Amino acid sequence: MNVEELLAKYANGVINFIGVDLSEANLSGVKLCGVNFSQANLSVINLSGANLSDANFSHAKLNVARLSGANLTNAIFNHSSLNVANLIRADLSRAQLRGASLVRAELLRAELSRADLSEANLEGADLREATLRHTNLRRANLNSVILRGASVISANLKMAHLNGADLSRADLTSANLRDAELKQVNLFQANLSGADLSGANLRWADLSGANLSWADLSGAKLSGANLVGADLSNANLTNASLVHANLMQAKLIKIEWVGADLTSADLTGAKLYSTSRFGLKTEGLVCQWIDLSPTGDRTMIQKFDTEDPRDFFNETPPTIQIIVDAALEPEANFALAGAYYHIAQEYKLLPQPPSMEIGRRRTVFTFRVENDAALLPTACIAILPFQDASNTQKNIHAVLAMIEKENLSTSSIKTAQRVKQLSTAIAQTIIQANTIRKIKKNLHLAAKIKFFQTPTQTMLTNSSAQTLIVYENTNFGKRFINASDTILADVYTESTTNTLPPLNTLIDFVNSFHYVNE
Repeated sequence: MNVEELLAKYANGVINFIGVDLSEANLSGVKLCGVNFSQANLSVINLSGANLSDANFSHAKLNVARLSGANLTNAIFNHSSLNVANLIRADLSRAQLRGASLVRAELLRAELSRADLSEANLEGADLREATLRHTNLRRANLNSVILRGASVISANLKMAHLNGADLSRADLTSANLRDAELKQVNLFQANLSGADLSGANLRWADLSGANLSWADLSGAKLSGANLVGADLSNANLTNASLVHANLMQAKLIKIEWVGADLTSADLTGAKLYSTSRFGLKTEGLVCQWIDLSPTGDRTMIQKFDTEDPRDFFNETPPTIQIIVDAALEPEANFALAGAYYHIAQEYKLLPQPPSMEIGRRRTVFTFRVENDAALLPTACIAILPFQDASNTQKNIHAVLAMIEKENLSTSSIKTAQRVKQLSTAIAQTIIQANTIRKIKKNLHLAAKIKFFQTPTQTMLTNSSAQTLIVYENTNFGKRFINASDTILADVYTESTTNTLPPLNTLIDFVNSFHYVNE
């Protein structure tokens, strides 16, 4: 069939041209909306500027075809072959290209928004400045593609292969790259804000200057990656592998990275304000200095000229443990859940409920806090549901008062101002605790349950793994039990005298605080 016959039939309403051979034909600028070219041989055809919206090219051969500027909206190219095809500036929005082959195809500035390219083969294709918003590229082969400056916002690239691809300065905001292969990919100054890169393979990738803020990189493989100057603020790097990664001057503000492997990584000049430093692997870590200022403006520098930086990056999570001398019963558990829910509404430093360890005789509640400075004030709030609350708060206040009364040199305590700030924070927290107790009726309900009248012990652990018992009821642990573990007598009278820890212990505990938020 020649071009004239095709156009005549189409003019008469014929759209079904299944298996037609129009190789090397010139159909530039024609209008063939809705035509069915499935299984057709259209290799080396010229369809540039043609209107082929809603056309069906499934299983067709369009190798080396010219489709530049063509309207291919809603067209179907499932399992078609478009190798080395010219699709420059073509409009393929909402087109179906599932399993299609576009090896080394030219797609410069092409429109592919909401197109379906799942499992398509685009190896070596040129997609410079193309638009792929909300495009489905799941399991697609994009090895060695050029996506420089492309818009790939909210695209689905889950399990796609992009090894050696060039995505420099591309916009991948909120893109799904979960479990994608991105070895040696070029993402220089790319925007990956909010992208899902969990489990992605980014070994030896160039992410220098990239925006990865709020990105999910949990479990990602970033060994040998170049992250110089990258913005990773608020990113999730939990259990990520950063072995030999270059993180010099990277913005690591408020990131989550418990379990991350930083073996032989370079963090010199990294910005680490409000970032926890526990649960990390730091063997061979290189770091000459870090920036702890809130805005990353180098107003607060921590140098490691002589000390091993690994000590700085091996904190333990600051925790508060309230040990109750009784097993937790269902009624108490229900009351406790309600109590901490209402407390958290008023006290923002206690956003999460505690973890619980319930034994035959004791219950341990563990609260994790963001930093050392929050330990003492938060302990004043965490104890609120219990009868020991007032005595615990008095002890905590007295602990700081003891240190303040001593004429300590700067060699004994790093900053007297820190102690004053802590004392002020504790005094304010106790006032807030009294207010919470007055307005939250469920705390009064909890107070009537025997579990909350039981003697307690409050123990703090700072980020240097030092512990401090700030309160222990004098009747804590004093119970008489027979062979059958039946309680014969209780001596749970409220303590009237409070024993304070030794002064040297208090000083060592406060001195070992890490202040990342100053």
